[in-house]
Amino acid sequence: MAKDLKNIVREKSKLFAIRIVKLSQHLQEQYHEYVLSRQILKSGTSIGANVRESKNAQSLPDFISKLEIALKESDETEYWLEILYETDYLTQVQFESMIADNKELTALLVSIIKANKAKRDLDKNKSINQ
Repeated sequence: MAKDLKNIVREKSKLFAIRIVKLSQHLQEQYHEYVLSRQILKSGTSIGANVRESKNAQSLPDFISKLEIALKESDETEYWLEILYETDYLTQVQFESMIADNKELTALLVSIIKANKAKRDLDKNKSINQ
């Protein structure tokens, strides 16, 4: 189950990054907006990059750390989406679609992080009790 969830978050974070790239291109081409488009490009693509990097984590704590960074980037991306919407660069439909995808990623990341922290804590307790 956990392995399937990890694969799902990898796939969804990559698809989300592609949407973010296209959004950034749209903002630059349609509105000549380069500052906000660059900010959301960095945070929105960093989610998937950190998820992908977690695949090669050196340890469970390293794995958790990489996913926690992805979670922070997801939160930052939500902020930039809100700014873009509230400054009329995104329509309500665009905003709701993007924010829904981001919230889904956030929920998946939280779930994986919690499960792995529980595993880490269980492993610690086992080693203490031995």
